Amino acid sequence: MFRKVLVANRGEIAIRVQRALRELGIRTVAVYSEADARAPHVSEADEAYLLGAPEPAASYLNHSRLIDVARESGCDAVHPGYGFLSENAAFARRCAEAGVVFIGPSPQAIEDMGSKLRARALMVQAGVPVVPGTEAAAGALGPLERAARKLGYPVLVKAAAGGGGKGMRIVNAPAELERALALCRGEAEKAFGDGTLYLEKYLERPRHVELQVFADEAGDTVHLFERECSIQRRHQKIVEEAPSPALSPALRERMGAAAVAAARAVGYRGAGTVEFMLDATGTFYFLEMNTRLQVEHPITEMVTGLDLVRLQIEVASGARLPDGVRHAQLRGHAMECRVYAEDPEHGFLPASGRLLRLRVPSGPGVRVDAALREDMDVSIHYDPLLAKVVTYGHDRAECLQRMRRALAEFVILGIPTNLAFLQSILAHDAFVRGELTTHFIAEHLQDWRADAGTVHDAGLAALLLHDLVVGKPATAAVDGGMPPSPWESLRDWRS
Repeated sequence: MFRKVLVANRGEIAIRVQRALRELGIRTVAVYSEADARAPHVSEADEAYLLGAPEPAASYLNHSRLIDVARESGCDAVHPGYGFLSENAAFARRCAEAGVVFIGPSPQAIEDMGSKLRARALMVQAGVPVVPGTEAAAGALGPLERAARKLGYPVLVKAAAGGGGKGMRIVNAPAELERALALCRGEAEKAFGDGTLYLEKYLERPRHVELQVFADEAGDTVHLFERECSIQRRHQKIVEEAPSPALSPALRERMGAAAVAAARAVGYRGAGTVEFMLDATGTFYFLEMNTRLQVEHPITEMVTGLDLVRLQIEVASGARLPDGVRHAQLRGHAMECRVYAEDPEHGFLPASGRLLRLRVPSGPGVRVDAALREDMDVSIHYDPLLAKVVTYGHDRAECLQRMRRALAEFVILGIPTNLAFLQSILAHDAFVRGELTTHFIAEHLQDWRADAGTVHDAGLAALLLHDLVVGKPATAAVDGGMPPSPWESLRDWRS
């Protein structure tokens, strides 16, 4: 087992990894940018090292500096979390060259699944169904026009090295194709340094269902059931649940077998996720593989009772998959809502500022993964994810009731959030019925505006009343103690 591990990330995922390491008796090393000097993940670690300026390129994406810190601190492994360098084959190779274990798959597996075209070809060879599309890199307009006609409109233009919705456009008619190609190529070159594009048949109103896979060094590969991830905005997931309301045991078995075949096709090890599009007939198609831990991994942990981060660390140290993983069982229902610093009424624009007041939900069946404290600054330099609220129930109805209660209790003041928007999603009849597609928000909440009845009025009122009557801020803590709140001016309202 490792002695000391560098956690090459920030925020809630850094704290999540640090906790798993501490349980294993492994010392933790945090890294931080100048903007994160007072961040909770820094104080949680045994040691912490400054990387550089706030910009990711100068800090969390700085390969050389991270390797230097790993060497300087005597780490024998690096855990990349998700985002940043978690799917960067070059960084994984740099770790190996430095004699430091990269807690994740091999660089080759990252590269194979990082290229959409390469991944499609491998899936075809492995017998995993893929969406009809062009198998070669997109080139001149003429061949692409012919390919689009053959596929039939609408088609999807996609960046071969893409992800997160970047370099992707729906094309509904031939006249839109040329402009869509130019826009996607520009986005792809800027985001990934690779403007290669290809076409896929656009599936209308599909579900997005992903399978958690796990493999050890000996090649033992399993799936740990599915997650429903259809509730998205701008191709970014915001509500996930497990199991999917759409899957029968037979369909789950077929999709699970396809996910395992996909992982084996690239000699995968560690935690990974195989994503599929599922249509109304029960036909599914490979979308992509994320060669890392997922943001939504907690819901799989809730319905299996497994600690996926701990498993990652153990497998990376050479351990075999235990029987509890190879024979995992699905139990109950779990749901996750991502709380973002953003303004849903204005195109979900990311927000920044100082977190003035905080109350975090708790109680039976509620888990909050976060790295928040009052008086902290939310930076413009990083992903606006603030917290993940996770609930568990014996069935979907109980799980949903708990999530509604948890979101109503969650109070964040000083920064715009999507809390009210999340409440509107969960209250919608189609969501309650489990009628989910990737177009859910566009179809049901396109012109959403905050309604007083959906905002967490009760929790906010309780906090303000406590301040006014008791004369000092109510305790509101997660991942660390709180300094005095600057929200003192609210006391002037008592007159």
